[in-house]
Amino acid sequence: MTLLSGALGAAVALLSTRQNWAQGTATVAGGAFPLTVRGSDITGVPAALAIVGLAALVAVFAVRRSGRLLVSALLALSGAGTVVATVLGASDSSALDERAAAASGNTAATAAGIGHTVWPYVAAAGGALILLAGLLALRYGRLWPAMSGRYERDGRPRPRKVKPVDPDRPEDIWKALDRGEDPTGPDPAGT
Repeated sequence: MTLLSGALGAAVALLSTRQNWAQGTATVAGGAFPLTVRGSDITGVPAALAIVGLAALVAVFAVRRSGRLLVSALLALSGAGTVVATVLGASDSSALDERAAAASGNTAATAAGIGHTVWPYVAAAGGALILLAGLLALRYGRLWPAMSGRYERDGRPRPRKVKPVDPDRPEDIWKALDRGEDPTGPDPAGT
């Protein structure tokens, strides 16, 4: 449930920020000029937080104990941040005003007839799904199995196996020299 909720929420939030969030018109010499802005033009925060949430979602299954708690909290915070950023950007018209100023050539021009779409709220729903995934991971994450530590090293130095130098093989002589051994001296193995 957590993985599905988080992945679906991140996908919805990312796709929603690429859609038109607002439209309006700018007054130019030839009449009204239609303007549209995408969510990523208004704010880049929801898309960035959705990517952070997606990364945290993957990481929550790879870490153990306190690491899982921290990553779960990051997942929940990225979902909450996505919701807040999209709700704040839902009624923002500054990007439309910038487009109107560029289209008319007048820096004081503003957009008229501003309308907003439902896409910011769809992105907020995606953020809510990421938040839900984070809360589920915080609540039940300690009960989930962790990745195996089978292939992890314990930090102890491993003994090196030294092969005897074969004088008939020049590469063995060079390897012995690289290790700092004297290939012409007695055999380190004692033979």
